[in-house]
Amino acid sequence: MAAAEASIFSGSGDNSVWTDVSPLLQAACNGLQDGELIHGDNFNLYAAMSALEIMDPKMDSGMIGRYYSVDEAIDGGAAPIPISFDRTVDVQCTIDIMDHLLACEATWHKGHSLAQTVFSCIYLLRPERTTSHALLHSYSSVIRATCKAVISVVSDARTHEEEDLFTMMYGLNLNGEDEKCLSILNAVEETISRQLRACRALSARRKVLEDIEPLQNNPMLEEGYCRAILARLRFRKHFYHVLMCLKRPQGRGLQLARKHVASCISELKAIRELSGQHTACGGQTISEDRTTASGRQPVGFDASLNARLSAPTPPRSIKILSWSEAIEYFLKLLQDLDIISSCSLENSLDCVLHFVVQFQKSQPDLVARAHLQRLLLQDGKLFGREAIFSVISKAATLPEVVKNHDIEKMECVIQLGQLVINLLRILCANSAWQRRKLGKILQDWRVTYIQLELALRSKFGEPSGTPSGENICMNILKQLLVWVEEKVYWIASRFLMLGFELELYSTSEYGMVYWYIYVVSVKLVEKLHHRISISNRVKCRGKKKRVPGKDATRDIQFSPTVLFLQSHICLAEGLTMMLAALRNEKMILESPTPFNSDQERFFQHFELLQKAGIPDHNSYQSFEGSTKNASLSMLAMYNHFKDAQRIAKEVKSSFSDDPERLSELRRIEQVAEHNSVALSLLCRVGDALDSSLKLSFEFSHHPHFATAVVRRS
Repeated sequence: MAAAEASIFSGSGDNSVWTDVSPLLQAACNGLQDGELIHGDNFNLYAAMSALEIMDPKMDSGMIGRYYSVDEAIDGGAAPIPISFDRTVDVQCTIDIMDHLLACEATWHKGHSLAQTVFSCIYLLRPERTTSHALLHSYSSVIRATCKAVISVVSDARTHEEEDLFTMMYGLNLNGEDEKCLSILNAVEETISRQLRACRALSARRKVLEDIEPLQNNPMLEEGYCRAILARLRFRKHFYHVLMCLKRPQGRGLQLARKHVASCISELKAIRELSGQHTACGGQTISEDRTTASGRQPVGFDASLNARLSAPTPPRSIKILSWSEAIEYFLKLLQDLDIISSCSLENSLDCVLHFVVQFQKSQPDLVARAHLQRLLLQDGKLFGREAIFSVISKAATLPEVVKNHDIEKMECVIQLGQLVINLLRILCANSAWQRRKLGKILQDWRVTYIQLELALRSKFGEPSGTPSGENICMNILKQLLVWVEEKVYWIASRFLMLGFELELYSTSEYGMVYWYIYVVSVKLVEKLHHRISISNRVKCRGKKKRVPGKDATRDIQFSPTVLFLQSHICLAEGLTMMLAALRNEKMILESPTPFNSDQERFFQHFELLQKAGIPDHNSYQSFEGSTKNASLSMLAMYNHFKDAQRIAKEVKSSFSDDPERLSELRRIEQVAEHNSVALSLLCRVGDALDSSLKLSFEFSHHPHFATAVVRRS
């Protein structure tokens, strides 16, 4: 060890000589036990968190791969131009480069570094070198323009907070003539289209009208290669058009975007169908991890060249998606963009919220969610068209005379507008980020509600329960209060439901969760029904007087939306009481919790709701008091599921033109029916539950409401 150490310091000052320290490191490794670390006297735990493991490719950003720089890689022949003097091989290699770039782009979209994915391609790092290779140059140019467009939309939407690396360009130069890239690509596409027509004319023994040089030398492969390249070029062209159309203000490019999306999907399917014609030769088995259709390794890529651009952080270990995974990713992305492009620009705020929640069920990736957010919010307006206060006024069914008042200039109303904007942004985030932000924004909504209430009291005194026609300004504020409280409970409901999607609840906690969902949903329905009733009264005001008995009958009728939510309430209450009864009668075994009690877990799950006072005066003691006497013999518990089933059947006709709501009602029916059967079986078995019978709760019919399953082991 000492000898190795002495050999290191072979010089000093300007005459220092670099010496290989590998023998010293090897000697140190041999002398260390597991868990030991060589460190100086001032080394501490904080420093250990940022320590680097020397010679580990995942940690040591100073590790050198094959080349020290891009220029050295080019000089070493890593990215030749032309790729091969054999034109057939040159075309084969170009297709492989296109395929690998597609896989790199999909990997980047999944949250990895741009420098170590797309820009691991040496041809992209030196675009001026590809000008003599028209095919490669056109494809590289549109790739760079596409990356720039994607970074722009993600940065504008601020969804990159989920993955900070996405928008980091690490000093890479993406600036170029974006408009010119399409003209270059169109020229190359036209040339290859002529070559394809000439090839087909020759194979059909027809006269070729123009003298066209073939794409490559092998006539037997000419048509297949022309079709393969055309499909790839056209996909890139249409995908770039999709991004540009979605970028247009006020949703003006949505219809055209849908046409380009359809073309993209068509070209991707063509690429997949043609892939079997250009696989690797020699009967070799093609790996499932291949990043090209042919299974060959692409020319001109070296991820280690840009690894040090991420310093001072260690370079990430990146596994590029396979070619088939990249195809599937882009098909999914295009389907999501098609859904976004189909969004109606005339939707009310409630319809927009419903649209975003339904869209999130397909678990869209970052790029699609960024496009949705930019479509919804432009220049602080909904779809860039309507001011937020106007949107709120329609959602809260405020009278038209609100325009004649200065309510929108009140500070608390301005804050409310910003809260609506923030809510739309949050709903476009991924599920985990969304739930965390929804929990925090609840307190802001609650504070705004209190401020509105105080403003109402300071101007008009103690507010009465029902708005009257005496003071228009007072009535507007009361209606606004009702709407704000309704949205508070809507956000709380969304917060609770997301916990199931993120698998945050254990089976032993389902009871308290469904209880909280029940309590919040009851409040939500109450506020929704109150708002609808006010709206109906406002609409009826000024009309001729009707028969009193008929008016009273109409007042007690519930809207289909209220009944739709009522089916959820019955299901949540039924599950709450069912789980409580099973716990009370020791028919389900609860896992021991040595680190926290039920009360502590209740607080951990619902702390953000409790801080916002949602709902009022509800705590663990309320939950415990309402469930401690539950038993299987209680008839009401059985009727909850029957009520949910009955309401779901009755309200179906009201949503005949809404396939999503109809699908949800069918799921509610299925859960209610299966739970009714399971409950009936458990009531018959009672205390004599056979140990061979196993009870479990599954989400086979609905993502949020569990189905009780009794099986014999």
